[in-house]
Amino acid sequence: MNNKITGLVLSLLGLMALSTQSWAETNVIQISQQQIDNLGIKIGKLESTSHIPLFTAPAKVVVPSANEYIVSTSQAGLLLKMNASVGDKVVKGELLGLINSPDLLTLQSNYLKAVGALKLASATYNRDKTLRKEGVISGRGEQEAFSVYSAALIQVNEAKQLLQIAGMTAKEVKQLDSTGRLTSQISIRSPIAGRVIERMAISGTHVDPMSPLYRIANLDELWLEVNIPQEHISDIKIGDKIQVENGLVEAEIKALGQSVNPENQTILARAIVRNNPSSIRVGQKVNIQHMQTSEAVTYKLPNVAIAHNDGKTYIFIKDKDGFKAREVTILGKQADGSVISGHFSGTEDIAINNAAALKATMLGLGSSE
Repeated sequence: MNNKITGLVLSLLGLMALSTQSWAETNVIQISQQQIDNLGIKIGKLESTSHIPLFTAPAKVVVPSANEYIVSTSQAGLLLKMNASVGDKVVKGELLGLINSPDLLTLQSNYLKAVGALKLASATYNRDKTLRKEGVISGRGEQEAFSVYSAALIQVNEAKQLLQIAGMTAKEVKQLDSTGRLTSQISIRSPIAGRVIERMAISGTHVDPMSPLYRIANLDELWLEVNIPQEHISDIKIGDKIQVENGLVEAEIKALGQSVNPENQTILARAIVRNNPSSIRVGQKVNIQHMQTSEAVTYKLPNVAIAHNDGKTYIFIKDKDGFKAREVTILGKQADGSVISGHFSGTEDIAINNAAALKATMLGLGSSE
């Protein structure tokens, strides 16, 4: 360990011994392979990119309104059971909970009464149709029987829909038809496949009609609601790319607000997340960077590969004698690197770290930034 530190110090001292005149005349920083190794300088290639970060703005992760549901109960009762917890993955139709509701008994009773009345009305109508054909009764008698039958059919359909609204499935209604057995338990089921975002009730409590129980969302698609500063309103348009600062998520602008928030002087933009939505969370606040597509050839390098001096920016290209400093222009900066432009073939070997040590060599003894 001590030998390594000593070698590093000697390398730095040796490099600083190079004069400013030598740098200016040759445009070359002479450095041996041993000194490169001692300084831990790594060599890599330029990474071409077509996206340039222009500005940063705050954003919030939200679920598309069509992909989010509040699960509630249509009947009052005692909440017996809550099967799902926050974060659970559920499928469409999955049982989420049970409610004991006396009101459900009334709905089932009304349905069975309506079914009985329909059977009687149907039998009466069929009998009167036969009697009408035989000339025993008039056509008016048949029409009256048909009117009673139609009204009974409407009553059954209405009662059945009320049961389904209350939470009974078509299979459960059919079972009620065949058995005539009443139940006071309402099954709460998931309307979609997704994740439980919020649990909004507690088992053992009384719930009223339309009381919210769960918030469930399909997270296959997420949106970013971005507050665009007013000075950048003209810089952004529908179709532009933005990137969450960690670089894992990219989104595309799909809608731009038409009014400015008077409190913070921003407009609201909506972006659809196109990749890796699982790396962000609903409700999370993030910072995004607006990415502008460039037709010119640009490159991305780690920030530690870039040196600044006297208002100019340099990177260092490896050659047989050491490194050559090449002046570049920074077009945009991110946490993990900067986008630059300059005269390159794209095949150059670049010092991708420790640009500070090479900058010190470039300046020579007695120089300062």
